[in-house]
Amino acid sequence: MDIVTPRLNKTPDCVVVVATVRALKLNGGADKKELNVENLAALKKGVVNLKRHVEGMQQYGKPVIVAINKFATDSDDELSYLSNYVKNTLKVTGEIINSWAQGGQGGLDLAKKVIAACDTPADFHRLYDENAGVLEKMQAIVTRIYGGANVELSRKAKNQLKRIEKMGYDHLPVCMAKTQYSFTDNAKQLGAPENFTIHVSDLQLKLGAGFIVALTGKILTMPGLPSHPAALDMDIDENGRITGLF
Repeated sequence: MDIVTPRLNKTPDCVVVVATVRALKLNGGADKKELNVENLAALKKGVVNLKRHVEGMQQYGKPVIVAINKFATDSDDELSYLSNYVKNTLKVTGEIINSWAQGGQGGLDLAKKVIAACDTPADFHRLYDENAGVLEKMQAIVTRIYGGANVELSRKAKNQLKRIEKMGYDHLPVCMAKTQYSFTDNAKQLGAPENFTIHVSDLQLKLGAGFIVALTGKILTMPGLPSHPAALDMDIDENGRITGLF
């Protein structure tokens, strides 16, 4: 939001947050191997994760819609509970979508609600002032989007921040490179943790793209290769025989 919209000089008319029963059960403590099994207790515990996502998007001032992406293994009771939670607790518009089975028809009701939301006047609010410092921008992201408390920079990141400020690039927006599985920088901390610290290990200037990347935790950047890529085990001998592919 704070990276793209200034460049385009345009703002979104609404935000759609996609949720699944399976993911919320996982965030509520369900075993990953048993997500196909009805587990209302885990779902009720895990919906705080969705709540945090919705509240984060509401920071921008535009209407938020929750699209519940239905799986064949979702029970009627689970879908009913989640729909009611979105409507009565989060107090935002929600819709169950079934496009994987019904194609475009399965998302038609959602599309109608998105169109209606886009026609609702609402002012867009940026998360931070573009002239704020790099640390202040990261702090805004961590507290207002992730629900955390603090940002902690490594010695390396602190030195890089000084260098960025000295070169005059501290006005650039910040892109947080962080695990997608948690609001924290620890992929195993699910749900909606509170009072946590995001640890920034590295700050990288991306001048062509026009932003600063803050690497957190043990994140690996694109192309997303593992720490030991398969290519390291591949070889070809003098006869053209390839080994290590499988």
